[in-house]
Amino acid sequence: MSSSPVRFDIVALDTPDPVGLARFYCDLLGWRVESTDDDWVTIRGADGSGPGSAARLAFQLAPDHVAPTWPDPGVPQQAHLDLVVDDLETGGGFAESVGARRVHGPGDEQTFWVYLDPAGHPFCLCLAEAPAADAGPGAPR
Repeated sequence: MSSSPVRFDIVALDTPDPVGLARFYCDLLGWRVESTDDDWVTIRGADGSGPGSAARLAFQLAPDHVAPTWPDPGVPQQAHLDLVVDDLETGGGFAESVGARRVHGPGDEQTFWVYLDPAGHPFCLCLAEAPAADAGPGAPR
């Protein structure tokens, strides 16, 4: 198999309080806030010196968020992956070739496309040069 055009970027967690949850994880992990806006906060390992150099977590505003009840299946776990591509067509074609299914949702679909993995978990293919804030509020990004 040839090299994959898809690269890991970030794990995003929905929350009614992005700043508060980011503060919790910064405290827990010894990380720092990398960027913030009204509905999105990104944190990075303290050793990160640039994009792709260290793991990142993001916290997305979800005012109607219902916390998971795991291990009780009443409300399942909630998270999605952001994966980076240089070209949405190429990355999207590859994702579909390995079993992903594209879905259309909120957002302009110019900087990211939303997919479902074979089990139905959402993930986004995001253009490498696009800032995370380009996704619309409430949209997986």
